[in-house]
Amino acid sequence: MSLLNGKNVLIFGVANDHSIAWGIAKEMHNEGATIALSYAAEILERRVKPLAESIGVTFVEECDVTSDDQIDQLFAKMEKEFGTLDILVHAIAFANREDLLGRYLDTSREGFRLAMDVSVYSFTALARASRPLMKPGGSMVTMTYYGSQKVIPRYNVMGVAKAALEATVRYLAADLGPEGIRVNALSAGPIRTLAAAGIPKFKQLHREFMQVAPLREGITPKDIGDAAVWISSDKASKITGEVLFIDSGYNILGLTVPTDSL
Repeated sequence: MSLLNGKNVLIFGVANDHSIAWGIAKEMHNEGATIALSYAAEILERRVKPLAESIGVTFVEECDVTSDDQIDQLFAKMEKEFGTLDILVHAIAFANREDLLGRYLDTSREGFRLAMDVSVYSFTALARASRPLMKPGGSMVTMTYYGSQKVIPRYNVMGVAKAALEATVRYLAADLGPEGIRVNALSAGPIRTLAAAGIPKFKQLHREFMQVAPLREGITPKDIGDAAVWISSDKASKITGEVLFIDSGYNILGLTVPTDSL
C-alpha cells in the first residue's frame, strides 16, 4: 500500500521543475497523496501550472505568504474543495541578494525583516491557518539548511532565519502535539534550485560539498521528496519537533576539507 494513500497535501514553494517543493510533490503523488499547490507570484504561474497538470493536480493557487488576507482566502478555498488537510509542506525562503554578500554584520534592517517574514513567520502563519483543517495524524514539514547551526560563507541572514525557523518547528511541535499534529524540518544539503542561484559562488560550494560529504554524493529534489514522504507518513507517527538531515552525512563532519589533501 502507498504510504500516503488518501492523504490531502498542500505544498507551498514550487517555482519550477528543479524546486525542492516540486520534488516533494512528485514523490508524495507517487505515494498516493492528493496534491494541492501554491506558488508565490503571478510570474511563476506559467511554470507551475504545466507541472501541476503533469501529475493531475487541479488545485493551483497563487498566495503571497506575507499577506494574512491571501492566506485566509487560500485556506477557505482549500476547505471548500478538500474539506480536510493531512499534510502541509512549507518550502519557502527569501532574502535580498545584497544581504547575502559580504558580512552578516552589514545586513540591513529591512533586509532582516523581509528574510524573517518570508522565510520564518510564514510557516507560523500557514500552520495556524492549517490547524482547523487538520485532524490527529496531521503533519507539517518545512525546509531548513545546516547554515542555521554553523557559519556558511555567503549564507548570512538566511542562516539566522533558518535558525529561527528550526526554533519555530520546536515551538509549533509543542503547541500542536496535544492535538496529534506533528511538525518537523528537513535539512537538505546544497541543491541547484532557483533559490540557490541567489547565493554567491553556490556552484563552488556545491562542488566542494560532494568532495567532502561522507557519501560523496550530491542531493536531489527526489531525495528530499522521499524523506518528506516518510516523515509525513504514519511510519514516523511518533517523530515531532525534529530536524532530519538529508545531506550525505555532511553535518557530522568536524573538518570539511578533502581527505586526500591531508
